[in-house]
Amino acid sequence: MKRNESQEDYLETILILSKKLPVVRSVDIATELGYKKSSISVAMKNLRLKELITVTEAGYIYLTDAGKKIATNVYDRHTTISKCLMALGVPEATALEDACRVEHDLSQTSFSAIKKFVKDVLPTADLSKVSDTKAK
Repeated sequence: MKRNESQEDYLETILILSKKLPVVRSVDIATELGYKKSSISVAMKNLRLKELITVTEAGYIYLTDAGKKIATNVYDRHTTISKCLMALGVPEATALEDACRVEHDLSQTSFSAIKKFVKDVLPTADLSKVSDTKAK
């Protein structure tokens, strides 16, 4: 499947919101990302056509297995890169924003090395500030 940064951001946002809310709706995604509900509706239709989400009659949005796999991968990249940058002294807001940019373009080889570094070298760093928030 061809990679799409916008698609990945929507899926990751759905994943993050599903951890915070009992159900995820288009309005929740619009609020989280600061987008118009009409833009979210178009995006959700495209994700539904690609079978990355399902939408119930009540408008509740759920990730399919394929959608969850993409969302989890992007979320893992985001949190790992954020942790690494914050451990290096980058302010939280900047680390979150930069991680959001890098998470889509970093090679798997480089990401694996960063992930190993975070796991092996940084386990004692105070990374409690890393949250389930996307930089806007």
